[in-house]
Amino acid sequence: MLECTPALLKTFEALKDVPEDQLQWLIDNSDCREVPDGEKVFEPGMPIDFTNFIISGRIRMYFYLSGVKREIGDSEAGDITGYLPYSRGKIASGFGVAIGNLQLMTFPKSKMRQLIQSQFELTQALVHVMTDRVREFTSIQQQNEKMMALGKLSAGLAHELNNPASAIVRDSESLLKHLQMEPDTFKSVIAIRMDPEQVDAVTKEVFRIMSSYEEPQLSLRERTDREDDLTDLLDELGVDNSMDLAENFVEFGFTPEDVKAFQSHVPDEYLSPVLNWVNTALVTEKMVQDIREASKRIAELVVSVKTFTHMDRGQDKQYVDIHTGIKNTFAMLGYRVKKQGIKVVKELDLTLPPVKILIGELNQVWTNLIDNAIDALEGVPDATLTIKTQRDREFAKVSIIDNGPGIPEEIASRIFEPFFTTKEIGKGTGMGLEMVHRIVVDQHRGSVKVNSEPGRTEFVVCIPING
Repeated sequence: MLECTPALLKTFEALKDVPEDQLQWLIDNSDCREVPDGEKVFEPGMPIDFTNFIISGRIRMYFYLSGVKREIGDSEAGDITGYLPYSRGKIASGFGVAIGNLQLMTFPKSKMRQLIQSQFELTQALVHVMTDRVREFTSIQQQNEKMMALGKLSAGLAHELNNPASAIVRDSESLLKHLQMEPDTFKSVIAIRMDPEQVDAVTKEVFRIMSSYEEPQLSLRERTDREDDLTDLLDELGVDNSMDLAENFVEFGFTPEDVKAFQSHVPDEYLSPVLNWVNTALVTEKMVQDIREASKRIAELVVSVKTFTHMDRGQDKQYVDIHTGIKNTFAMLGYRVKKQGIKVVKELDLTLPPVKILIGELNQVWTNLIDNAIDALEGVPDATLTIKTQRDREFAKVSIIDNGPGIPEEIASRIFEPFFTTKEIGKGTGMGLEMVHRIVVDQHRGSVKVNSEPGRTEFVVCIPING
């Protein structure tokens, strides 16, 4: 074991300017010890009642997130860990394991008050260590919070993209098979002999139906009754494939009157091939529309992601419609709303003027608040999430309200504190609401408040319209 001396402690960057007599006082009130390789120096739940000065070796620090080991980093010779002056930490939240020949000088927390009262330069040096450590640890936690938020958004995006992508694949395959059957229909159609006026009348009817297409909202019984009625009529008229045609025609809102309208323009011997051709045209049109809508949905999601992450803008504040960020956040988290059956109520003041904001940062605010509200509504009957916007003098006021169980009164005053969380391990870092507070208050000179009681929790964000 190396002998602890003032000269040795002066090799520590943080202690190099501390007078030797104060370093000697520190040595006299500390214990020097060795920790075998692989042995735990501290672990979650252990009281932080010591300050460790690492003489040699390393301490590897890590924690578990969702069952996965995440390394924070190593503290090496010359580093100071553990309790520091004015520190608010009471228990360890992670693990520390000795790496190699770990030699420590340990100062007890019980003597910290005496150190502060009698050793000014030493106290000042240790406070600087604490400030640097808080800054570094906060940065790590903020990065973890952003990664967790990114994970949630990625999951949401995967869910939202899966449906339209699957629809495109499914409809493309169906359309290909449908087009492969076209030669048979073409043979029947090519043999038709009709006057130009009759052809124009049939074409006009087809375009009328296509332009007014809106799938009827029918119960199973209503749909079955309509299909049966059309099938009977088509059979009476001698139309081939009557059941298939009836099923598709009902989906396009066909009525017996529509079939009779075609009959009035088409000779009886050609009615069957004409109606089968109409069916082919309508089905093809429907598949193309479905593919177009699915592609449009994917394009909208890409735009939402691009706007949400602020990839195509600078880092300065810009005037934008504050509703855009809220809309894009719902695009990312919409799958969770659907999965939990949450009713969303939007009371938006669309007359709000553009607001001068940091777009990407404020989107993190909406993500955290809406995601927390969704968490609070898990298992709640008649779950409702309300988003309200309005102008409050020179501010844009955004309220996010849920009818969940509420925030207990004993913790309501602490929810914006760094690292404070009521979520289970792996679900939160305690930095989400702290980040909300920092972005709204520090970066936008606004305010964020919470009003909560059982059955109603409201977060109110006020942002200056002109920055």
